[in-house]
Amino acid sequence: MKNIFRLILAAAAVFFYSACNKVDDLPLYGNGKAPVLSASVTTVAAQPADSLNTVITFNWTDPQYATAASNQKYILEIDSAGRNFSKANATIIMGKLDTSFTAKQLNDILLGFGFNYNVAYPVEVRVTSSYGNNNERLVSNVLSLTVTPYKIPPKITPPAALFIVGSATQGGWTNPVPVPAQQFAQIDETTFMGVFNLNGGSEYLLLPVNGDWGQKYAIEDNSIPGVEVGGDFQFYTSGGSNFKGPVNAGMYLIVVDFQRGKYSVTPYNGPNLPDNLFIVGSATPGAWNNPVPVPSQQFTRLNSVEFELTLAFNGGAEYLLLPENGNWGMKYAVADNSIAGLNEGGYFGFYTSGGSNFPGPTNSGNYKIHVNFALHDPAAPNDPTAKFTVTPE
Repeated sequence: MKNIFRLILAAAAVFFYSACNKVDDLPLYGNGKAPVLSASVTTVAAQPADSLNTVITFNWTDPQYATAASNQKYILEIDSAGRNFSKANATIIMGKLDTSFTAKQLNDILLGFGFNYNVAYPVEVRVTSSYGNNNERLVSNVLSLTVTPYKIPPKITPPAALFIVGSATQGGWTNPVPVPAQQFAQIDETTFMGVFNLNGGSEYLLLPVNGDWGQKYAIEDNSIPGVEVGGDFQFYTSGGSNFKGPVNAGMYLIVVDFQRGKYSVTPYNGPNLPDNLFIVGSATPGAWNNPVPVPSQQFTRLNSVEFELTLAFNGGAEYLLLPENGNWGMKYAVADNSIAGLNEGGYFGFYTSGGSNFPGPTNSGNYKIHVNFALHDPAAPNDPTAKFTVTPE
């Protein structure tokens, strides 16, 4: 009993002591003010020679938090205009009221947005301040800038030509590969495109020299999920893994970007890709007679997607393109031949009925027709179209 009484007295003493020694209140920080953001310039169009030079500096006012400046945190966001910073590039700055970017740093951000070289784009910038623990976040005004990315050396040196080989292709692993069906088209300095009938669940490699196994483009690891539809690739003289082809067989568009070292594989949604191509119509020497005279009115196939023909045209007349000589049941035509400028080029589709004749050149003379089945009308992404151009020779 005495022991219980002593325990009660001890507990009371501890309670009394605690009540007489009050713990300090938790610190209370006052509200700050939203920072005001400004920039040294509003337009940046740097060149490669400027890569290491500072091209823009951002400053913002002190948010006046009740803490040391070294504890204040800022997040500067840059994004393509109109996206409400949903895909912004963010830079964290501690204890400073400014930050700067070199041309290379800014250029890398812009290219990360998918911007094209030497094209001016609007971007937006803002800064968010806070305590170091992210409390009391305050967002600044939004700055609007105009920026132009510059072209950088390609990640992988592009080849003079590009070919596909492998069990995913119709030619299998036979090397040299059958051309032109397994050769890519070069779209610009660093981009190649090709459309191929691929076998499902198989593999392939890309070759800069047809018939040479000593040089190839491959991927580091084809066990990574998603490599069937795209990713990074490298140049190898040995080693590397085969590209993994699509799971399902079919026609696929492969785009190889040497500038960024990336490739993509998507189902081909263009018009029927022919093995041969012919021209017929009043604009041609053979008029509307079908079959057409060959080889004078047969295109030369350059690669898997490009066809070309030089012909003496009759001015102010019309024509159609045929995948099979003598067959009126299949044709390539335009949706509307009243569109201005269509006699110099545009987009066309595949028809078994309907469609309009191509309008020929206004004046008689020799013209080159170039057709690329890998390029479709960007204004009608869901329509199966291909691009053609007509130029005087």
